[in-house]
Amino acid sequence: MKNMKMYVNGKWVESSNNDRIDVKNPSNGEVIATIPRGQAEDVNAAVQAAKVAFQSEEWRSVKAFERGRLLNRIAQKIMDNRDELARLETMDVGKPLAQGYADIDAAVRYFEFYAGGADKVMGDTIPIEDGLIDYVVREPVGVTAHIVPWNYPIQILSRSVAAAIATGNTVVVKSAEDTPKTATRIAEFFDELDIPDGVFNHVTGYGYEAGAALSSHPEINHVTFTGSVQTGTAVANAATKNVVPVTLELGGKSPNIVFADCNVEKAVEGVVKAIIQNAGQTCSAGSRLLVEESFKDAFLEKVVDRFKALTVGPALEDKDLGPILNEKQFNQIMKFIELAKEEGTIVTGGNQVSIENAENGCYLEPTIIDNVSTDSKIAQEEIFGPVLSVFTFKDDGDAISLANSTEYGLVTGIWTQDISRAHKLASRIDSGQIFVNNYGAGGGVQMPFGGYKKSGFGREKGWIALYNYTQVKNVAIKYD
Repeated sequence: MKNMKMYVNGKWVESSNNDRIDVKNPSNGEVIATIPRGQAEDVNAAVQAAKVAFQSEEWRSVKAFERGRLLNRIAQKIMDNRDELARLETMDVGKPLAQGYADIDAAVRYFEFYAGGADKVMGDTIPIEDGLIDYVVREPVGVTAHIVPWNYPIQILSRSVAAAIATGNTVVVKSAEDTPKTATRIAEFFDELDIPDGVFNHVTGYGYEAGAALSSHPEINHVTFTGSVQTGTAVANAATKNVVPVTLELGGKSPNIVFADCNVEKAVEGVVKAIIQNAGQTCSAGSRLLVEESFKDAFLEKVVDRFKALTVGPALEDKDLGPILNEKQFNQIMKFIELAKEEGTIVTGGNQVSIENAENGCYLEPTIIDNVSTDSKIAQEEIFGPVLSVFTFKDDGDAISLANSTEYGLVTGIWTQDISRAHKLASRIDSGQIFVNNYGAGGGVQMPFGGYKKSGFGREKGWIALYNYTQVKNVAIKYD
């Protein structure tokens, strides 16, 4: 996989301009592959191939349960290549190897879950009047675009592609230029299936070129995008011009709300894991710690102790934290840390880490910032790194207000033994997912995932995501 190609219409192809992009290992900066720098012409070829495949009698004649079997075959191929895929994901993204394995296992579950749903997307009948049969069917939308981010490439590809194909659509994937390897392997798995050319396509390149061409293409029928608010807004605007629906899963500034009556050890572990996974480069990272005022010092001391015990190192060494993706991302995080020195207190961390034999990797100590104003950039903006900001609250109302004080609303953790309080907060916090006495629920393939406010709209994962890729048709038949 040193010099990869795009997969378009059942063929492995170069870009139309023959330009290539280097792919680097975040752990040491080494160039580990090159990919085609896809252009608008390449995207158009993929979209046209997907359109022809969607309209073909060959694809239309594939029964729903047969689509499920196809997806199960992909799941099996992923399982059969688990070790290889985990290493590819780990080397591409820089996450610890154990997290790479977890991502591969989640990808398997996505294909299995939507394979089981392929023949269970039901219609309905509506009673109107005697002599009139009215029914509703859900039909595939057509050609679907899947713009995949760099932080969880195989997971995010799998969750949307599996749902789209389960409901009878065709697919064009645009992987991130930094992390294309597992997407290429998935394309190879699809190439081994007996399906029409063009059902699955994979293009590579920069977001501002290939990604922009895909989101604005007039013959795309649905766009799924995961990434930043800024890019998500551009994707939505481009799709809107073509009156195309969009599913957006964007940023987060997610809080863990810790009450004095919590199970302390479980809360500490949950808070730490929520911010260090993938070195904090996670849209659902628990980047804000909200602690009951009377309990703050005792709880924060335990969190600081855990942070100081965390290990940092190259991805394949499977430490607690791997490197930051690249120098650009690292510098962005460091700007927030420098700001924290002026506007808050760095309790622990905040320094670059030098790793022997990995000097070209960007490593950062996991960092805790205290005494930050709730309206500061550190409190309001997504840092996207292993940086935890600490705040206090006095009572339930104060906790709710603080949790809702950002423009994001993706995930919230609540740590308390008071079930009434947990229900109250869950009902009043503007967040797409609420976890009580846990955070993440092991990935939760079955659980709808998406945000309030600027965290996006629409939902990924779970049964409800199948509806992203269907459109409703109503049929009324009059009889004597």
